[in-house]
Amino acid sequence: MVFKRLLGSLGVGGPTVDTVLDPGPVLPGGALSGQVRLEGGQAAFDVEAITLELVARVEAEREEGEREGAVVFERFTVGGGFRLGEGEQLAVPFGVTLPWETPVTELYGQPLGIVLGVRTELSVAGARDKGDLDRLTVGPLPAQEAVLEAFGALGFGFRSADLEYGHIGGTGQRLPFYQEIEITPSAQYADRVNEVEVTFLAGPDGMEVVLEADKRGGLFSEGHDALTVFRVGHHDSRDWTAEVDGWMRELVERRAPHVPHHSPAGHHQSSGPGVGTAVAAGAAGLAVGVVGGMVAAEVVDEIGDFFEGGEEEE
Repeated sequence: MVFKRLLGSLGVGGPTVDTVLDPGPVLPGGALSGQVRLEGGQAAFDVEAITLELVARVEAEREEGEREGAVVFERFTVGGGFRLGEGEQLAVPFGVTLPWETPVTELYGQPLGIVLGVRTELSVAGARDKGDLDRLTVGPLPAQEAVLEAFGALGFGFRSADLEYGHIGGTGQRLPFYQEIEITPSAQYADRVNEVEVTFLAGPDGMEVVLEADKRGGLFSEGHDALTVFRVGHHDSRDWTAEVDGWMRELVERRAPHVPHHSPAGHHQSSGPGVGTAVAAGAAGLAVGVVGGMVAAEVVDEIGDFFEGGEEEE
């Protein structure tokens, strides 16, 4: 996709910017490459910095209910410190490394309902302008694909996927949100589990697989959530079907309450059913930016149009 926008902060006659990502999905922890193409305006401008922001649509629980917002979860400076002449055309190539916990947006070429984007910010003559968003497509790591394939082989089915703002206690999670892939139980577990949520927390040395089950109540017990965390290597050679079956047996036999999810306010919150592919249907005024490891709130006017009609251009 190519996105082009006149710098509104500079008015008519300012430079334009196109961000072009190299084709194909990228992987968590992998390289994202492309070009930022600039075209000078009606005068010369000093380009102070070209910054790429990784943006995700995330759901957050608030007292007034669930809301959606944009989270900027990584920033890269890929150029700057040069003068762009009147009408001059210039391409700035870039190659950056995605965070290991970058959510997966597709599996076998099928979208999961997760919305990620790359936004270009141009700092020119003391003014900053955030350009349009370029959709980011992320495929699974081999171990992630193997785990999901094993669930499929065991008779589990995909229900939905979403991004939840917050932290899963007891894990090495680094981003301020996590991805939940919700799957329906196989016939073997349908009488004990309503649904299972799978979260992958990858890092350079391996990956945590977080499984949370919404367990059904019995004759003398109430239903509750159970959560377990398993560690795998990126290139482990296992009988993944047997491995995942063992994980599920351990999960459904757990009687202790699940490890709490920590909300931004510091309160404990359980992860409820997500809306999955309905992520693309809502709009919100909440936005949370993460810059330099600090979480800050900001209102993003365009969140309601985050890849919902009119934002993308061929």
